[in-house]
Amino acid sequence: MSRRSRFAALAVVLVVLALPLVWTLVASFGVTPDNNARPPSWIGPPTLEHFAYVGVAEPTFWQELATSTALALTATLLTVAVSLPAAYCLARSRLPRDRLVAQSFLVLASLPVMAYVIPLSDLMRRVHLLDTLWGVMLAQAAVTSPLAVFVLHGAVRQLSPEWEEAAVIDGAGLLGILGRVVLPLLAPTVAATAIVVFVLDWNMLLVPLVLTGGEVKTVPVAMSDFFTFERELDWPTAAAALVVSLAPVALLVAAFHRLLEQFRLTDGTGINIG
Repeated sequence: MSRRSRFAALAVVLVVLALPLVWTLVASFGVTPDNNARPPSWIGPPTLEHFAYVGVAEPTFWQELATSTALALTATLLTVAVSLPAAYCLARSRLPRDRLVAQSFLVLASLPVMAYVIPLSDLMRRVHLLDTLWGVMLAQAAVTSPLAVFVLHGAVRQLSPEWEEAAVIDGAGLLGILGRVVLPLLAPTVAATAIVVFVLDWNMLLVPLVLTGGEVKTVPVAMSDFFTFERELDWPTAAAALVVSLAPVALLVAAFHRLLEQFRLTDGTGINIG
C-alpha cells in the first residue's frame, strides 16, 4: 500500500471515529439538527447555558466527577504498585513456560468485565465492602492489573540484569532493586502504563454499576442516568455533561501523548503483540 493510500485510509478512520465526538460537542452548545425541516437544518444559536444546567439536571454531578477522579487515581496507583513487583518476579523467575504464563495475563485482560464483576460482587458482599469507595477501588484495580502485569513484564524482560546483580552484591533486597534500579530504568513505561490504566478506570461502567447501590456514583454511571426511561432525555444537557466528563481524560492524553508511545504490548522478546 502506498503512502498516499495509507494516509487516505487513516483519514477515513479518523473521520469515522471523530464524527460522534464532534456531533456531541456541537450539541453541547445547543446546536441540534431539525429533522422535521426539509431539507434538514440546525436549531438554535450556540450557547453555554447547557453546561451550567448540568448541575441542575444531575444535582450531584460535580460530586460524581470528584468521586471518579479519586477512584481512578487510587485504583491506578494500586494497580501499578501491585503489577510492577509481580511483573518483575515473573520476568526474573525460572518457571517453565514463563512466557506462556505471562501471556495468560493478556488473556485475563481480554475477558469481559462481567466475568470479573459477578464473583467480585459476591466477594465484596461477604467482606462488607459492597457500595463503598474501597470496594470499587479494589475491584477496578483487580480488573486492570492483568494488563499492567503483561505490559510491565515485557518491559522488564528487555532489561539487562547486570544492574540488578550489582545491586544484589551491594546488599539490596527486592524492594531496593525495584526502587533503585528497575523503576528508574522503566519510568517512562510505568508512567505510560499508569496513564492507560487511569483512562480505563475512568471510563469503567459495569464495575461501579454492579458494585454500588447509590452511595458511590461515578461519572459513567451518572451519564447512563441521562438515558433511562424514567427521565426525559435532554440531549444538549446530556452532551454537555459528556463533554465535561471527557475533558480530564482528553487533557491528560494530550499532555502526555509522547509518553504514551512507551506503551507497548510485547511478549518480552521485542515482538509486539499489538
